[in-house]
Amino acid sequence: MSEPEVVLTTADGVATVTLNRPDAMNGLDVATKELLRDTLASVAEDDAVRCVVLTGTGRAFCVGQDLREHVQHLREGRDDVLGSTVAEHYNPTVTSLLTMPKPVVAAVNGVAAGAGASLALACDLRILSDAAGMNFAFSGIALSCDTGSSLTLPRLVGHARAMELLLMPRTIGAEECLKLGLATRVVPADELASAAGELAGRLAAGPTVAYGAIKASLAYSATHELADVLAFEGSQMARTGATEDHTAAVDSFLAKEKPTFRGR
Repeated sequence: MSEPEVVLTTADGVATVTLNRPDAMNGLDVATKELLRDTLASVAEDDAVRCVVLTGTGRAFCVGQDLREHVQHLREGRDDVLGSTVAEHYNPTVTSLLTMPKPVVAAVNGVAAGAGASLALACDLRILSDAAGMNFAFSGIALSCDTGSSLTLPRLVGHARAMELLLMPRTIGAEECLKLGLATRVVPADELASAAGELAGRLAAGPTVAYGAIKASLAYSATHELADVLAFEGSQMARTGATEDHTAAVDSFLAKEKPTFRGR
């Protein structure tokens, strides 16, 4: 049997979700989109998973929509497919990445284009291989942007730069991604897996509930007024203050010891 389009492995609290269509540069056909959506929804709900890594096989992270499949749909007169795939596949996938109450690390092994670049931006941290690059290629094929990039891209680089990158798409090399704020870190290609694994392991050993609350607080603050933001912060502070991890951390601090977090 052939390997699945998306491979899930778990170890020591880390779930690694790997796009696995290297011959198609991890292009997103329907089967891949459905499996990616369902896999991310599953790890988001799994309390044993305390950090998620999203990566790809081969020389690409993900080049976005599988255009060969899309052309076939257009030839069949199915011009409604893009609209339906956004609602059925891309939107729930990016929602899982942005809202799951645990950190998500993108290990960008190669080119990330279109929806592939958007998927990387929806992760909380991005480690790029020095051979990687991003291209917000939507307008190059006369399409609007999707997979949350109208939200995540300007948050990272500002409105004006986001407009530039979307209206005049080009491949942005790894070092420029770092300068623009699209990358958290750039490492040599042969060190990507180990660097991502080290970071994910550190996060998986951390205070998971606090990480989830921080993600939720930042998301909330983007769309609410100050008074509401402060109230939400208070609710999250009360929630995290009642965790076992917080009690353990305070006790460890007073004892001058390193705390052990259990994610609860």
